[in-house]
Amino acid sequence: MQVDFRVYLITDRRQAPGDDIMKVVAGALDGGIRAVQLREKDLPGKELYRLADRMRKLTAGYGARLFVNDRVDVAMAVGADGVHLGGSSIPASVARRLLGEGALIGCSTHNARELREAVEQGADFATFGPVYPTPSKAAYGPPVGVIALAKACRETAIPVFALGGVKKENAGEAIGAGAFGIALISGVVAAADPRGAAAELVSRFGNAAAGQAGGEAVKEGER
Repeated sequence: MQVDFRVYLITDRRQAPGDDIMKVVAGALDGGIRAVQLREKDLPGKELYRLADRMRKLTAGYGARLFVNDRVDVAMAVGADGVHLGGSSIPASVARRLLGEGALIGCSTHNARELREAVEQGADFATFGPVYPTPSKAAYGPPVGVIALAKACRETAIPVFALGGVKKENAGEAIGAGAFGIALISGVVAAADPRGAAAELVSRFGNAAAGQAGGEAVKEGER
């Protein structure tokens, strides 16, 4: 299974208008997003399973990927496309053994060492950041910045998604740095118009080669 998406939507129902995360995701999918990570870490197993089951049906209707954060069991139960693993999750190699070769496995990384470990364990893709300042990633320290993102993208064989403070105003810079894609929460989930926000971000990848060629923020001399 290939990583065939460029905008990776991560859920947070507490940021969704009216706490209606299903409505937000439906709008995002209608706007062209084709990958959703269900990340509701505070939900108990039964509630998470029920939400994941609804989300699987919704994403399937759009031909979109669904990933469940951390919970391999829930991903298996609802027939998700894979899981996304954090630093305290089971190793990607173990998740692969449980889910099989047909699943996609993503890993959260914040530095070069974690990115190398993700590759060594057989992850299919990784998020890297926080690239920009963002309250949701403050616990991981200061932003790594665009230069570190560019270096990570150059030195890593798997697709790397820029994460942390990514929004429409700086998405082009992240793409120009070599990111395969972008991952975000509030830029779509908290938007007044999730469909419009999603469509604008997806449009940045209409010509990925042109987008990368136009990335002037990270010049060769700064790398």
